Amino acid sequence: MAGFHQAFGLSKAEVKVATPPGTVTLIEHLERTASQQDHDELRLVPQPSTDPADPLNFAAWRKAGILFSMSLCPFVANFTAGSISSALPVYASTPALGLPPKPFSELTQLIAINLLFLGVSNLVWMPLANIFGRRPVMLLSFLLLVFASMWAGLASSFSSLLAARAFMGIGAGSADAVSPAVVGETFFVHQRGRVMAIYTVCLGAGPFVGPIAGSYIVASRGVQWLHWTNVILAACTLFVFLILLPETLYDRPGVSIQNSIGNEKVHGKDTQNVQISATADPSTYPPYTIARSLKLVTYRGSVVGHFLAPYKTVRLPGVWLVSLWYAGLVGSVVVTSTVAAQLISAPPYLWGKDAGLINVGGLIGTLLGCVYCYALTDWTTKRLAKKDSRGYSEPESRLVTAMPSFVISTAGTLLFGFVAANPTPKGWIGLEFGLGMIGFGLMQAPSVGFNYIIESYPRLAGDCFVLITSSRAIISFAWTFFVGEWIQHAGPALPFGIFGMLLGIFGLLTIPFLVWGKRFRIATASWT
Repeated sequence: MAGFHQAFGLSKAEVKVATPPGTVTLIEHLERTASQQDHDELRLVPQPSTDPADPLNFAAWRKAGILFSMSLCPFVANFTAGSISSALPVYASTPALGLPPKPFSELTQLIAINLLFLGVSNLVWMPLANIFGRRPVMLLSFLLLVFASMWAGLASSFSSLLAARAFMGIGAGSADAVSPAVVGETFFVHQRGRVMAIYTVCLGAGPFVGPIAGSYIVASRGVQWLHWTNVILAACTLFVFLILLPETLYDRPGVSIQNSIGNEKVHGKDTQNVQISATADPSTYPPYTIARSLKLVTYRGSVVGHFLAPYKTVRLPGVWLVSLWYAGLVGSVVVTSTVAAQLISAPPYLWGKDAGLINVGGLIGTLLGCVYCYALTDWTTKRLAKKDSRGYSEPESRLVTAMPSFVISTAGTLLFGFVAANPTPKGWIGLEFGLGMIGFGLMQAPSVGFNYIIESYPRLAGDCFVLITSSRAIISFAWTFFVGEWIQHAGPALPFGIFGMLLGIFGLLTIPFLVWGKRFRIATASWT
């Protein structure tokens, strides 16, 4: 704990000039020009090499292809996870999985088990991606999703379908940790807020579009075609990876020398974030051809070290903050969208095959949340860096934009529970608003939280995502696994009141990071 003792013993002035990992010079304050105007220049962070294989040097069309494939990935993963919620009332009232039909409280396990393996599978996928590269892992995982979805389509018993759903979660798991790591490796700091907003809206839209589409697929084609739709989507995504996803795992030449308290010496000179970059002539590197970009394996070695690395991130405070953010928001989205189809199919609503439309509110909220993040996150980061006398960008500057969204999403969870407990013919409006408010808040965890992790712990971001997604999986699994029976015995108000309370507490944990976040990074600098 010596690092924390030292970090919290620094004066405010010492903390301000410190450059722990994550604190970078984003804006260069240059001398006044002949027109007597202050001139600021945006610095590229990270500093790219001269190698055409460096993901930061990829052409715009190639980066767009990466962003498209990595955004499609979580959409399909969450579509396949959530679409079955519209089929639960059918499974509960027909012998589709044998006689007697399973009660709704037991059928929610089909979603819970998928969510659990969707997260914890990254304890395997991310180390493999660090050993063999991002591209082969994404291809292998979605190949597994294709076959597991086929298994689900052929399943004729509850136990068989439950096992298939578990393997579907394993196959789709790479979308949670490997995908944001790929996006972070491809774009500069000043671009990440906007590109992560695009990634996030696709991630957030999946759990809402899945049940909407699923209700009509089940009504028109039957429950089996719900699973075959998942097969088609997973296969199409696999093909997109095959042609648009190059390898982004890259060892950038150069050494970054950073001190953690801002007043150490390097070779007898004061240093602030000294960056020694390779300046090799681009002609010394082989050309980056299409064939080279589609290489399947990049072996990195250190198998045991890579598999142990995610567990070491437990000691990083920022990882726990984003883990709780993500767990609370995803848990709220999943339990509300799972329960919504059952609520809206019962009196006084009786929506029937239109039950999936209850998720339209969530989809609208997700889109509004994307606009909010796209417009504010990068703008806030650059504005605060421009106001700083040294032009420093701090990862905590992104957290400011998340606070209003947590207030909205917490209120949405409470609203959903209150309306669900007091059904009226017009009560569906309150349910839609509740889902929309939660969907708006969901955008903050990946768009703001993931960027905070990428910038605070750049070398460990992928391993941090493993702990984040695993924590999210365990919490959302627990909420979903018990919510059906809990509502059956206590009604909706109590469970959703507690979910809302927990979500509010997770949001309030952001305040200490706004105050002491940089001190936390100074304290843990030697670990990152």
